[in-house]
Amino acid sequence: MVTRHSVHVRRVYEAPKHGDGYRVLVDRLWPRGVSKNEANLHEWCKQAAPSAELRKWYAHDPQRFDDFRRRYRAELRHTEEARAVEHLRRLAERRNVTLLTATKDLDISGACVLAEVVSE
Repeated sequence: MVTRHSVHVRRVYEAPKHGDGYRVLVDRLWPRGVSKNEANLHEWCKQAAPSAELRKWYAHDPQRFDDFRRRYRAELRHTEEARAVEHLRRLAERRNVTLLTATKDLDISGACVLAEVVSE
């Protein structure tokens, strides 16, 4: 039996919280105005982020979120992306994992979709 710990989603601009565990930036682009030191993260896993094409198409339009979720989940089945998801799953088997993003609305973010996939 595999035990999964919590997978959280937070903004990279927020200070770390108790229980965050292993902090992973999951955006393809480095967040504006944040130094690597200020980010306070363990790793940057940009391979798990939505493609530039999908990200630009989506543009965080809430009306496109359901279609974005479907398309992004399909991307996460590609070889490199699937390896990144598996890596995040292995991390979540050992400790809490916090997926970090610069996105303002976490509920309709790629990090939210990724957290669902990692938790499955």
